[in-house]
Amino acid sequence: MARKTPSRLELRKQAEAAEAEESKGTKKKAVKKKATRKKATKRTKAKPIERKRLVWVIFTGSMKEEARFPYEQRKEAEARLEVLRARGKRLYFMQPVKEVFTEAPVEEAVAE
Repeated sequence: MARKTPSRLELRKQAEAAEAEESKGTKKKAVKKKATRKKATKRTKAKPIERKRLVWVIFTGSMKEEARFPYEQRKEAEARLEVLRARGKRLYFMQPVKEVFTEAPVEEAVAE
C-alpha cells in the first residue's frame, strides 16, 4: 500500500509541539563538536644576509687560481697578469669573482 503523505497542517502541529517542549526546559542536549586545533606553524629564524665582496682573480687556462686582488686594486691585478703572460706559454686571464664576506674588516694597527 502506498503511504499517505503528511499534510502541511500536521507538520506544523508537530513543529509547534517540539518548540513547546524546548521552551519548557526539556531540551535535548546538543552534541558538541570537538574543537579542532590548528597546527601551530613552525617559526623559523630569518637567516642573516650573506655579505659578499667583489675581487679580481687571475686564473690559468685550467682554471687554477694564481692570484687574488681586492676590487680597488685592478691596476695591480692587470700588471700581475701581464707579468705572468710574459713569463711563459701558459694562458692566463683575469675575472671578477664574488666571495662571501664572513668577517668584519680588520683595521691595521699603525705602529707609533
